[in-house]
Amino acid sequence: MGSLITPAVHDKMLAAIQQATADGGSVVAGGERLFADEAPDAAYVRPAIVSMPAQTEIVATETFAPVLYVMGYDDLDEAIMMHNAVPQGLASSIFTTDVREAERFMAPDGSDCGIANVNIGPSGAEIGGAFGGEKTTGGGRESGSDSWRSYMRRATNTINYSNDLPLAQGVQFG
Repeated sequence: MGSLITPAVHDKMLAAIQQATADGGSVVAGGERLFADEAPDAAYVRPAIVSMPAQTEIVATETFAPVLYVMGYDDLDEAIMMHNAVPQGLASSIFTTDVREAERFMAPDGSDCGIANVNIGPSGAEIGGAFGGEKTTGGGRESGSDSWRSYMRRATNTINYSNDLPLAQGVQFG
């Protein structure tokens, strides 16, 4: 992973993690700055995983840093409700081997994001589709053959049926 844009962003990342722990969360891994002595003007960090007891304000805040908040749920409807209860709505993903869960996630009352993926992360591989989000991260579409349909709530959905997790645009590391 590359450096954060500035060391100040790492400070914001640490503040978000601190707020999450104040809200009852616990850091499972990461969050610390790396190579501070070797690269004092850069902000290489270890991505953080934070276990949360519930969705809190910090979970719904875009930190623009590598923090993954993890919360448990009892059924898929509860998970979708938590997923949709944030102000953002650009891209989303579900990882499942159950085609019913995949269909539920992509249904009109499933993910309320502009891009909904199944078994692949929102990495830019959807570039051929109409790109755009909902709620505070969207409104309207760019690119794709149907971007003119700005008066409709549209979603670009991708499903990865393999057991592999491909990278965007076929990128491979040797």
